[in-house]
Amino acid sequence: MEFELSGHQGLRLWMETLTSGVTRKIPDLTSRQMAVLMRVYLEPQPHTVRGLAAELNVSKPVITRAIDTLSTLGFLKRVRDEADKRNVLIQRTVKGAVFLTDFAEMMEKANENAQKK
Repeated sequence: MEFELSGHQGLRLWMETLTSGVTRKIPDLTSRQMAVLMRVYLEPQPHTVRGLAAELNVSKPVITRAIDTLSTLGFLKRVRDEADKRNVLIQRTVKGAVFLTDFAEMMEKANENAQKK
């Protein structure tokens, strides 16, 4: 028996994109990690742990863990704020930009394939 959600093209697009990512063996990010990554790349800078936690309505330790993983992957980096050494800014990297560009291309391809069906 097939389960069908009529009118949910967005879910199908997301499924096709994730499937493409699995077959390409891209890093398996959690929804939380992906939300942090996209916020940093798509929203105006500067970004801080406190600010990201407020935007996503989660605790600072949750954001810190996500940033730890994203930093290990080379997608984000922590940099001391020159204006206030107590602050740590979360910044973009080339590797993170390439990852999101590739992810966006997978989404576009999934959308094109969906249009053909």
